[in-house]
Amino acid sequence: MDSVDEDVEEKVEKMLNGEGLEVLDIDAVPDHVQAVTLKKNICYIVSAVIFNSEGQVLMVQEAKRECYGLWYLPAGRMEAGESIHEALRREVKEETGFECEPITMLLVQEQGRQWIRFAFLAKVTGGRLKTPSEADLESLQARWWDREAPLPLRSQDILCLIDAGLRYRQKPWFPVSHPVNLPCSVVCQRQLLIFGCEERIWLLLAKHATDPETRTRFPVTVSQKGYSVKCAGQRLVRECMRSRDHELHVNVHGILGVQHDGRVLGRSDGICFNTLATLERSGEGAELSSLPLLDSKGYTWHEVTDQSLKGKILRRIKDRSFLPMHSL
Repeated sequence: MDSVDEDVEEKVEKMLNGEGLEVLDIDAVPDHVQAVTLKKNICYIVSAVIFNSEGQVLMVQEAKRECYGLWYLPAGRMEAGESIHEALRREVKEETGFECEPITMLLVQEQGRQWIRFAFLAKVTGGRLKTPSEADLESLQARWWDREAPLPLRSQDILCLIDAGLRYRQKPWFPVSHPVNLPCSVVCQRQLLIFGCEERIWLLLAKHATDPETRTRFPVTVSQKGYSVKCAGQRLVRECMRSRDHELHVNVHGILGVQHDGRVLGRSDGICFNTLATLERSGEGAELSSLPLLDSKGYTWHEVTDQSLKGKILRRIKDRSFLPMHSL
């Protein structure tokens, strides 16, 4: 069942390093695939967790009518034509007066394909703190918060982001992660889908339609409206392992990389999440250790034979060393 494509394990290394791969084909396609367009059928949010040397976190006082006077992390919606980093820098500058530089993505939160928030750990690189005399439609002012003094928050949802920032500063548990500039027209998930144990592990690969005998790629599944982004992986299993779908479960461990390049409105506003997932079976018994049979000829299993690479994959899973994705 091994693939004959010799660069599979080289591409695995790239994904483990947070690099991107061009999205050329889509698998497990839902009935209606629609390209996403920013501000029309998709909303991306950026937010920044920034600490000073005393461990205080940068906060902004809201100017919006619905949350006027309440406090929140610097955050806002991406604009057409922006990269994720550009949106972050702009929002922080507008709301706090500071220029900043992202250190790493901290967390991705999603409510299906229509709403996705990218939280960053960042650092101040210039500018000065916005004062009440500089209040505008973006914010009333900014301040440093020690998380102990009473502060009326717009929402408690930012507390987990602040906690994640503190944890990462103290002990990073996944490699530094930044978006890769590669275009995509939909919100999708490229899965490094693994089956096996410490002795032997296999990767699920999709065959190229034009050259199925010699060329393979990692499966890419589109996120459907109204469903969590993570759900797309289970649809893949239903397509290629229909007869055994009832006993197979996809466990998405986290994100290896994020791909986005929104410079062409309506054509490249999508996101590709490169994720690592394991295929797991319910129940007990010796039969559960056998490689799942594939009902579709469009897929194949590839055994990882490079011991160093296999060790890297297993360590990432054991250490939970992934950019987290939370479905809200």
